[in-house]
Amino acid sequence: MTLITTRHGDITAQRVDAIVNAANRAMRGGGGVDGAIHRAGGRAILDDCIARFPHGLDTGDAGWTTAGDLPARWVIHTVGPNHAAGERDRRLLESCYRRSLEVADELGATSIAFPLISAGIYAWPLDDAIDAAVETISRADTGLEEIRLVSFTAATHERVRARVEL
Repeated sequence: MTLITTRHGDITAQRVDAIVNAANRAMRGGGGVDGAIHRAGGRAILDDCIARFPHGLDTGDAGWTTAGDLPARWVIHTVGPNHAAGERDRRLLESCYRRSLEVADELGATSIAFPLISAGIYAWPLDDAIDAAVETISRADTGLEEIRLVSFTAATHERVRARVEL
């Protein structure tokens, strides 16, 4: 059975098999979680993104790279919908979680850490972003033993924790 846990902290410090990156379509680094993962993981992540994803990724899809200097084995990059730019199909957001879990299973990962996809600069409404994450992960058929939802702020962590504990 998969255990869903919550953590308040820095996703780049999570000791798990795979860390999920809320990437942009170009897969060349960016701001927010994406920038933090690229900075902490080093150049190896960017080099692997360029080699594996020369044309980037579509919204809702996911793929993996090395984790570079991170304490994980892999980074699973997923491109969330940009709510602020009018991409408001929740199925794309749910697909990010589903596809990331599928990639993790293909890799043989047993633990994974997710940020809230699209809830930062892409401005997905926070409560719906939390619901999409928890609902999609809870329904997933996966071999993962632990799935962490990591929140950078204490306030967001409390909201995620309350939703997971329902």
